[in-house]
Amino acid sequence: MRRCRGIRDRLEATLADVLGAPVRVHLRTELIRIDPDDTLDVSDVKRLSVEYEDVQIILMVTEIPRHGHGRPLVAEVLVSDGVGIVSLPTLGAGATARRLLRVLTACALQMRGQRCGPRTGEGSLRWARWADAPENSNRLLRARRVAGGARTVLGMVLTNDPWRMVPKLSSALAAAAAAGAFGVFYNSIWQMSAALSPFRLAVISTLAICVIVAWLLIGNRLWDRPAHASLAEVILLYNLSTVLTLVLCVVALYVSLTVIILLSALIVIDPDFMSEVLGFPAEFSNYVDIAVLSAALGTVAGALGSSFDRDADIRRLTHGRRERQRINAADGEGSAEERGR
Repeated sequence: MRRCRGIRDRLEATLADVLGAPVRVHLRTELIRIDPDDTLDVSDVKRLSVEYEDVQIILMVTEIPRHGHGRPLVAEVLVSDGVGIVSLPTLGAGATARRLLRVLTACALQMRGQRCGPRTGEGSLRWARWADAPENSNRLLRARRVAGGARTVLGMVLTNDPWRMVPKLSSALAAAAAAGAFGVFYNSIWQMSAALSPFRLAVISTLAICVIVAWLLIGNRLWDRPAHASLAEVILLYNLSTVLTLVLCVVALYVSLTVIILLSALIVIDPDFMSEVLGFPAEFSNYVDIAVLSAALGTVAGALGSSFDRDADIRRLTHGRRERQRINAADGEGSAEERGR
């Protein structure tokens, strides 16, 4: 919604220019249901449009990654319904306001039977191609299979807001910090970290991150399985975005823990005492090694009791959980809080 709000004035001006008529854009956020055949229920959108006066074009921006005919579906224009649907994740993690503006404008032009604007050429998109739907009169804007798939996964990770999920792992951070604190007070860990090469420390850190990612993925049942073979490719995109989102969360958690332990070690451990234990003059790099190894040990130990702080946080983490939330709303099972999003 914040992206649409940011381009509202520009969209009004652009549409007025390319359509040659005054345009007013209304913004609204709603939870749109998903039909049993995994298609968006546009009847909800059309029902809401009657609340406004003289609505001729409906442009819908959804966070659902859409896929059709083996390729990411950036946008779909339902010509008979006067509705254009844009899938935000398919625009990519680096999707700019300008790209979203161009796609929305292109959808509006397709509904009017135009291929590009008379002066701006807004209907032309180099990274995706318009095509006719084989089963109806709809128009499809499809991205390339490989590049578009990678762009969609990154876009899904961005819409998962991994940085906002880091505070939801506060229980994991607390457990990992408690376990990692032993590295500050036990000189055997000082000696072990000094004996390990940077490569071994990097491998240990990577393994620690993989352990907690796997624990969160399995323990919270975040890995989706396709109900039908036809959905296998779409579910693969969901799972890849979930794993990448968790990796970003855990890396941020690990870096935070390393910094906390490093600062604690600098305060608690006297350099002369460390030099006496290690048998050679202690340097700042030794403090860093202690922090890295202790954070890895703390992360593994903390992973055994880690989880998200509330079940609602899990529902907001992945696209698969949020999509099931929409299906529940369609069945009348969603809570009031869920229906309001």
